[in-house]
Amino acid sequence: MRRRTLITGGVGAVGALVAAGASPAAASAPPRRRVLHVRPGDSVQAAVDAVAAAADGHGRTIVVHPGTYREVVNISADVRDLTLLGATRDPRDTVIVYDRANGTPKPDSSGTYGTAGSATFTSAAPGLTVRGLTFANDWLRADHPEITGTQAVAAYVTGDRSRFERVRFLAHQDTLFADTTALDSFDRQYYRDCHIEGDVDFVFGRGRAVFDGCRLHTLDRDVGFRPEGMVFAPATARANPYGFLAVRCRVTSGAEDGAYKLARPWVPSYETTARPSLVVRDTWLGPGIDAVAPYTDMREAYPWQTMRFREYANSGPGAVVSVPENRPLLTAAEAASHTRRTYLGDWRPYEQRY
Repeated sequence: MRRRTLITGGVGAVGALVAAGASPAAASAPPRRRVLHVRPGDSVQAAVDAVAAAADGHGRTIVVHPGTYREVVNISADVRDLTLLGATRDPRDTVIVYDRANGTPKPDSSGTYGTAGSATFTSAAPGLTVRGLTFANDWLRADHPEITGTQAVAAYVTGDRSRFERVRFLAHQDTLFADTTALDSFDRQYYRDCHIEGDVDFVFGRGRAVFDGCRLHTLDRDVGFRPEGMVFAPATARANPYGFLAVRCRVTSGAEDGAYKLARPWVPSYETTARPSLVVRDTWLGPGIDAVAPYTDMREAYPWQTMRFREYANSGPGAVVSVPENRPLLTAAEAASHTRRTYLGDWRPYEQRY
């Protein structure tokens, strides 16, 4: 595996955090939302901390200017309605990246980071909006043969109404951890026009998440076994009527034809009552997906056939139905209850354009 080229060129001089308020001429008008600017040499986390420390810190915007920011960013649940923007519309211009894995030892010798703790970007903030950024974890298995916990998360997201538009998520195993704040919460997440890539279970978790017009890209692995990996690994709570919904997406691959499974169910040891849910509809499935047997088990005790895996109106070579019992399909009537609106309820981010 070769390390991705993530470094981008910055613009301008190294800047400080700048708060942009109303001009004197507009002093009598309602105050504008204040904005923090982060430039190369600054810290994104410092801007997040400044927002969290402000008494009226809700509803702020942080603009991150082009460059590569090698740091871990953590947004707590105390920060509400934060908007995090790349200064340009191109997510390739602004990259937040770090490199640690589940099995990476902590510097204080207190153990390893664990899967969630490996994340470059973590957010539990309700009402979060992120646009035009890249989150990456460039930790590589080949560089650390001594580490067996190879999950290396780019983004770990909880918190209701988390919204990502034109965002890239880059890693290998467990790229995007779309989860919930608690076992009994059904936090909603929305991903539009995003690029998500990885190899093993690279979109996973128990969140209620809609992937709208996204590209899901599987990476080639230098291994002698099949499958090389799986795209989705939902862990939906049994009580949650909806898990992951992929609609109008594209599943592409850098691997050989048929090298990947579309999904396998994740039933965590701490929640053995989970009943993972995934619906993939109106989506193009490329040749990298094993069309004959697109699903597999993670554990024999929890066969995928007993989970809530369904497809509807998909196209492409990976969507060909050659063995019907391996491709559970929704009827048109059933598909009507698996839409952006049914999954997201009274929150309708898809009605707003970026």
